[in-house]
Amino acid sequence: MTKATACSGLFGEEVGRLAYSGIGGQAVMEGVMMKYEDTYAVAVRKPDHDIVVEKKDYPGICKNETLKNLIFVRGIINFVDSMVLGLSTLTYSASFFEEEDKKGETVQGNEKKEKAEMGFTIILSLLLAVAIFMVLPFYVSLFFQRYIQSETLVILVEGVLRLFIFLGYILLISQMEDIKRVFMYHGAEHKCINCIEHGLDLTVPNVKRSSREHKRCGTSFLFFVVIITIIATMFIRVDSRILRLVLRIAIIPLVAGISYEFIRLAGRSDNPIFNALSRPGLWLQKLTTREPDEEMIEVGIASVEAVFDWKGYVDTVRERETT
Repeated sequence: MTKATACSGLFGEEVGRLAYSGIGGQAVMEGVMMKYEDTYAVAVRKPDHDIVVEKKDYPGICKNETLKNLIFVRGIINFVDSMVLGLSTLTYSASFFEEEDKKGETVQGNEKKEKAEMGFTIILSLLLAVAIFMVLPFYVSLFFQRYIQSETLVILVEGVLRLFIFLGYILLISQMEDIKRVFMYHGAEHKCINCIEHGLDLTVPNVKRSSREHKRCGTSFLFFVVIITIIATMFIRVDSRILRLVLRIAIIPLVAGISYEFIRLAGRSDNPIFNALSRPGLWLQKLTTREPDEEMIEVGIASVEAVFDWKGYVDTVRERETT
């Protein structure tokens, strides 16, 4: 492919080769959050159809720059930061959609109480995730030990069960009407980032023709967490069932760190190997993203423009493509 020509395949009609922007985000209720470095913005389409944008700083849970940039450790920190910021921005967006007598108002609760509730929700979410995706497949796989003599095959059965639970969960929630709209905003988020990372002006027409899949997506991250967990558990060979389960849970931070490093490298590279390994995660994003309408794209653009100089970035991408 020559420079400054239209790409084919994954990125459709987008122009130029992938360039890493450093911007990331997530979908929220009727909106999009975008984060660049230590600043984030949440754009929400309110019930009256106006777009409200809130911009704030979020330095993260870890203040130590050495730890924040330490390979594998940074992935764990980033994962926790994503959960904290994601829940905070989701709560903020939901505040615009209270019952009728509170419509259009934000909820001004006690700050300490909100933080405590958020912390409890995060801990509960992690415990449920461990129970459903780690503990349940492990104990179900023990049933197969009665009929399968090979420990390797039993571990594979456990891994396949974990993968099916993960896919089944995504399929189940993708059928919910409210989640479908969140997935449309998820598509808008990806399309905005893909638009600027391929050297296109951030306009509604350009965003519409950009891809709704992205290699740095959280969906791909979770998919690799599941796959790497399957591989890692192959090396856990101890007789005690309790110890086997404890070790499976103990490796989760390491698996998250490895998965983050892969997603990070893939998002910065057009290497054919990384592209091939990224493909299953991109396929999975066809379930977690949907095509947004123009109003949703406008929300995504508003979120990007609040935190990122996309014009200067696109000019740099174009200069690079012509040299």
